Amino acid sequence: MTILRGIKWPYVLIALLAAAAAVVGMMLRPQSVTASTSAAAKEKPGATERIKLNPPPKLFTDAEIATIGKDAAAQRKKADALFAQWKATHGIARDDKAFAVWAAKQVPAPPAAARRTAELRQVQKLARTRTPAGTKAATWLELNGKKDIWKLYLHDQRELIPAQQGEAEKLQLKSALKLAKTISDQLAAKDKQSAPFVLDPSMRPEKHIKPGAKGPYSYPSRHATRSAAAVTFLSALSPHRAADYEWMRAEVLYSRLYMAGHVTDDLTAGTLLGDLIGDYELAVDGH
Repeated sequence: MTILRGIKWPYVLIALLAAAAAVVGMMLRPQSVTASTSAAAKEKPGATERIKLNPPPKLFTDAEIATIGKDAAAQRKKADALFAQWKATHGIARDDKAFAVWAAKQVPAPPAAARRTAELRQVQKLARTRTPAGTKAATWLELNGKKDIWKLYLHDQRELIPAQQGEAEKLQLKSALKLAKTISDQLAAKDKQSAPFVLDPSMRPEKHIKPGAKGPYSYPSRHATRSAAAVTFLSALSPHRAADYEWMRAEVLYSRLYMAGHVTDDLTAGTLLGDLIGDYELAVDGH
């Protein structure tokens, strides 16, 4: 994995994981399980199958994603310090409802109008530099960056561990992703910060935004929240691969700026929230 990134072929990784996961899975699982899984996949393809059918194009360069990657990584210490406060008060018992209320309160208020306007201008500037290749990369990341990429990474890990442990980790990741969606959606509906392409429909004409529209809302970013929750969780399971997970998170976040779905503050707020969710999921399940 590191070698692939080092020679600037990071986009090959996901395609290889999708193919390898399918092959290794057939080798390690009983035939009856493989057959039933295949039958289920025909009805509703899973993340691995979806990415095999739609493999990644060439993604963004390390230089392009460096800034947003650094901004996202800076949320880690903040999240850990905040979660320590939750843990000291509530322990490690699962209480999703109470945690969701608490976590939402830890997300900073949306930025002032002047700051958001400045960030909108940065997104508008970036939109003017779009290329067909960049748009293709961003579109793929937008489609797969909420769930499928992270499920595929976990699938790759699960092939080499006991089945019972792998199934438990699958359920934990699913729980983290679901909680990330729930809290980020609730905050977006409350804060009502219009997405950049709503404020300037010329950046995404295919969205057909009606005059006077306020939504979709973008603070905090759902992509960022889910990505951060997944990266925190997956990195605890395989620390030696943390840099690769963080790299993919930066790819996903940059794609949201590139296609005018979010400004930077949307993404850092989502990352902080996702890191908190990842910490919570690890704590309540004893990692």
